[in-house]
This record gives sequence, structure tokens and C-alpha cells, in this order.
Amino acid sequence: MRIADRIQRLGTETAFAVAAGAAAHAASGATIYPFHLGDLNFKTPAHIVEAAKQAIRDGKTGYCPNGGILPLRETLAEDVNARRGTAYTADHVSIQPGGKPVIGKFLQVLMNPGDMVLCPSPGYPIYESLIEYFGGTVATYGFVPGTEGFRIDLEGLERAITPKTKLLIVNDFQNPTGAACSAGEHEKLAEIAQRHDLMVLLDEAYFEIHYEGRARSLVSQPDMAERCVLLYTFGKKFAMTGWRLGAAIGPREVIAYITKLNVNDESCTNHFVQYAGLAALTGDQTEPARMVQVLRKRRDMAVAMLNATPGIRCYSPPASFYLYPDVTNLMERKGFGGDYKAFAEDVLVKTGMSFCTRLHFGAPLPGETRRYIRLAYSGVDVEVIKTALGKLQVYAA
Repeated sequence: MRIADRIQRLGTETAFAVAAGAAAHAASGATIYPFHLGDLNFKTPAHIVEAAKQAIRDGKTGYCPNGGILPLRETLAEDVNARRGTAYTADHVSIQPGGKPVIGKFLQVLMNPGDMVLCPSPGYPIYESLIEYFGGTVATYGFVPGTEGFRIDLEGLERAITPKTKLLIVNDFQNPTGAACSAGEHEKLAEIAQRHDLMVLLDEAYFEIHYEGRARSLVSQPDMAERCVLLYTFGKKFAMTGWRLGAAIGPREVIAYITKLNVNDESCTNHFVQYAGLAALTGDQTEPARMVQVLRKRRDMAVAMLNATPGIRCYSPPASFYLYPDVTNLMERKGFGGDYKAFAEDVLVKTGMSFCTRLHFGAPLPGETRRYIRLAYSGVDVEVIKTALGKLQVYAA
């Protein structure tokens, strides 16, 4: 058997590898506190579930339009317009089986082999995986600690641009840092993209998981709607991660090619699930709002306890359901230096806490000396957070 060479360039979502290690430890009888995977322990709202059931009863179980059913595309365009000040129509929307396929299809439509793509580090590992898989070259930009949270290293980003740079990936409401771009960052990113003629993948999977003020979008900047492809997902806002429903939203020409890839890849997104998405957008928003409030309480509890733990400092992020605490002092005091793997294994064995580290989100950048871990609080209740971080405080004492 001959495996294609390009498979060797394909990475993975490393949080799932951490999950496997946690499961193995649990099999020995240990209690595990799962902070490693960004899944939600909320039920999908009942009216969304019922809409899917009704669609099945109505026979919505066959093929449907490759780009998605028209009512969902129209409603999603209207919803995005209302929240971002854009003017999208159904022709700007291609429904996808989740948000993740948007990454690969964006690259296939707009990246030639050898093109350079700028993406964040730390960042979602699938960006680098698919850039390299499709024959592109990865360039990374980082984040720097600010007074209240992480901000994009805009100077470093621009220094990384070369004549080969064609695309920019921006993950606002970011995984793993939870950072949300300021108005000034949006303005500068738009200026950079326009000056260097870059198309932008704007990953806003966590746009709706926002705690402070009103969420802003890069696509709202002048002339950016024709330069951005928006990654939209129903999974986070509506507790629908396993339903696999998302969308690519952007310029008509790009969206037409993405829909052509739909034809080749999966024909269409699951028919009856799209009616669930329609109900999610048009139905009662009480449960999504309640979910955000519960997540806020979890965030506040976790941040307070982390900042009361010797050797740890943590921002209170304005968005997402991730914390990215600085554990440099704790790792050094415990004798691990920069050995993330040994540190994570020691914490797992002695406290039961399972989490990802900086290395799960790309290699550290030159000059990066602080050490971080990522804690996902989307699947752990307040009492579990209190117990687990209490054990971490004992460990750190």
C-alpha cells in the first residue's frame, strides 16, 4: 500500500489526543476534571430539536441544494447583517457541515501551492495543518500581553508579510486566548489587508460567546466585506457542536466556488439539520442567552481561583469559553522549566485536571519566554471548577 505524500503534511486537532490521555488515566479509577476539550455540556434547546424531528417527519431526508436551503441562507444573511452592519444576501452564503470545512474550502479556492498564509500562534491547529496539506507555506503572528488581555502583535504580523503572502487568517474571539479585537485592532487589520491585497479568513466561531459590551467584527470595516470570508458556526451559540452545521459567508464569486466544492465533497449539508438551524435563528433566544450567563459565572469563578493560585496569573477574557493562564512561575518552582508534557502529566496524576498547553496551539514564536496552558470551561460546571481548581491550589502551594 502506498500512502500519498501529502498525508504526511496533515496535522490534527491535538485536544483530542489530550482527551485520549485523560481517558486512559480515568480507566485506572482516577477522577478526571476535563478542561481539555471545548465542547459544551448544555442540551440543544428543545425547539431546535423538535424542528429537526418535524423536518424528518416532513420528508426532509434527501438531497437539497448544494449551497444550503434558501430559507436558511436568507435568514442567516439577515441575522449576520443585523449584528455586523453588513449587506449580505443568500447568494453570499454557503451552508457547511460545521465551521471547520470553511477553513479547507477557503484555502482551496484562494491559495495556490507555494503561497504564504499568515495565521495566529497560538492558534487553532487546523489552520496550519490544512495550509501545509494543500501545499501552502505557513507564516505566524503572535499575541502580546496587554493591560487587560492579549492583543495581536500587529507589528510582528506586518513584518511577517512578504510578496508571497496572499491570505490572512484572523480568529477573533480567539481560541485559545479568549482575546477579542479592539476597534483599533480592526482598523489596523483592515488597513494591512487592503494595503497588501490580502484575502482574509475571519473565524468568528465564538462571536456569540461574548461577555462584555457588543461584539464587533472586522467585516464591518469599510471595504472588508469583499475581502473577508466569514466562518460561521451554529455549534457554539446554540449548543449544537455535534449537529455539524455552519456556513461560509463572503463575496459571491468565492462563495460560488465554495459551493462547487460542496458538490464534490459532501453534495450538501444534512437536509433536516438545516431546518434545525433555521429554528435556532428564528426561535426563542432564551436558552442561548442563559448559556452565556452560565459561562460567564464559570469564567469568573475560574479566573478568581486561578489568580489566587501561587505561580499563576490569568486574564478575564471578554469572549469564548477558554482561559489562557500564565503558569511560568509555577512550572519553574515545581522544577519543570519548559517541559510542558511532564508538567501536564504531573498535574493530571496529582489533581485529575486535564488541559492543553501552549504546544497544542503551534510552536512558540522567537522571543516567546512565558509559558501558558489552556483551560476550557465549556463542559465543567461551577462546582467542578471549584473542586478542580481547589486541588490545583493545593498542588501549587
